[in-house]
Amino acid sequence: MSAAATGRDGAAATRRDWVVHPARAPLAGTLAVPGDKSVSHRALMLAALAEGTSTLEGFLEGEDTCATARILQQLGVRVETPEPGMRVVYGAGLHGLRASAAPLDCGNAGTGMRLLAGLLSGQRFDSVLTGDDSLSRRPMGRVIEPLAAMGARIDSRQGLPPLFIHGDQSLRGTRLRTAVASAQVKSAILLAGLYAEGETEVTEPQPTRDYTERMLEAFGWPVRYGPGWAKLDGGHALRARTVRVPADFSSAAFFIVAASLVPGSELRLRGVGLNPRRTGLLEVLRAMGADIRLHSRREEGGEPVADLRVRHAPLHGIEVPLRHVPDMIDEFPVLFVAAALATGRTVVRGAAELRVKESDRIAVMARALAELGVPIEETAEGAVIEGGGELRGGCVDSRGDHRCAMSLAVAALRAAQPVRVSDCANVATSFPGFETQARAAGMVVETAA
Repeated sequence: MSAAATGRDGAAATRRDWVVHPARAPLAGTLAVPGDKSVSHRALMLAALAEGTSTLEGFLEGEDTCATARILQQLGVRVETPEPGMRVVYGAGLHGLRASAAPLDCGNAGTGMRLLAGLLSGQRFDSVLTGDDSLSRRPMGRVIEPLAAMGARIDSRQGLPPLFIHGDQSLRGTRLRTAVASAQVKSAILLAGLYAEGETEVTEPQPTRDYTERMLEAFGWPVRYGPGWAKLDGGHALRARTVRVPADFSSAAFFIVAASLVPGSELRLRGVGLNPRRTGLLEVLRAMGADIRLHSRREEGGEPVADLRVRHAPLHGIEVPLRHVPDMIDEFPVLFVAAALATGRTVVRGAAELRVKESDRIAVMARALAELGVPIEETAEGAVIEGGGELRGGCVDSRGDHRCAMSLAVAALRAAQPVRVSDCANVATSFPGFETQARAAGMVVETAA
């Protein structure tokens, strides 16, 4: 995909603003948020490498995941879309991918690029991974270095995309300790490990999401793992299967916080993925006083799932426990909003990873909330937020970051006047149809060019 984002109607757009009005009534209703982006990426990749035909249900129709699907098609994998939210993938087998004459465009998908770097390191052919302007500024050295320790050859622009991946390398199983707590880095290593001779073992400074480990297990590859470590041997095969992708907790998070903040609200969210390495925000919001109940616990696609009922409750500030930080790294922008409207002080530490996401999320959220009148002190690895005051209306800039845009839309619900959130087109990368869902819950969201 090019640097231009795609609007809700599918037309190319370089910019899209929202005007979000303060809530005049409680939020209410039952929502089904889109499928989990991380699970969708991984299910596509493993289905492409599997033997046989896999069906993916609940697949996220976002720009990031669709970019990964297009790349796999460039590599010779047949991927069909019988209906929205479904993919049928005709697996090529572990060694059945074919070289692409053109670069492989990841668009804005950091997950896609990092995981594909590991997968493509084990192929017999050369590959080039590119991305849009935002992705081209995101660090890839954290993936390149451990893969190089396994024998991969990847050239880059001083650790930034594009990535030039040399094929026909002999990968070797290695014991690696990652420098950062990143499920994407761990996953890239494990995907390369499928092609390595011997055992690949990864340990992390802090436990991260185990989506790849669970998905490998579901596709029949022997893998051993626990909090903060995983290991596997090369030389096995993946077997096709049907995967039901759970609803994305990160997408649900915006409505969890919105219902918590607007008096009288009650929202139900169906089939939300509750991977224990993903739900740090749930624990933190409960510690702040949120009223969140889980119903109909079950398992789908190897992932724990439940229906959520969220009711408004007064929140109070806390010091966010460091143990929860890796498990909520994508949810910090909306946590900043919850903190801004909670009573008292909230302190966030240990979240430096936020500075190398689609934007510098600490800086973007600190600047935007300050524009709305929130006393917030930006720190190197987080922020100190003095909550409880009234938010004013005005204009804030999401800097093209989908999670910041949706978080600021939630903040507008408790503002004194409407809030214009600029540069929202990239919301389609992770949550196509956010505006429709928001309106169904009772939010007043207008679009503006």
